[in-house]
Amino acid sequence: MTKAHCLAGAALSAAFAALAAMPASAETLFKIVTVKDEIVVGLNDAELKDLGGDAGGIAKAIVAKGSLSLWQYAVGQKDGERFVGPRGKIGLLAHDSLRVEPYKQPFKVLAHE
Repeated sequence: MTKAHCLAGAALSAAFAALAAMPASAETLFKIVTVKDEIVVGLNDAELKDLGGDAGGIAKAIVAKGSLSLWQYAVGQKDGERFVGPRGKIGLLAHDSLRVEPYKQPFKVLAHE
């Protein structure tokens, strides 16, 4: 093994260690789909846990409570870097044709208040 291979291996190991050490996003995004439109909402870990931990739990909570207040998220850009951040707090009303699904995207997710 050459010195270049050793250095490349060490650099790769360091990169993986840095990725593993990065904190996971505290916000989890979900798409709320109705017959009229769809919006993206974000929940922090505590909010998500309180609502059942997944999309099904959120849907059940909306139906059980009749309404929920959540943070709407949208794509933005600052200094040439795109991100998904909180747009404002919204109210969701229960509806027969409501669907909640996990939402994945490639941008950094900013936390809400």
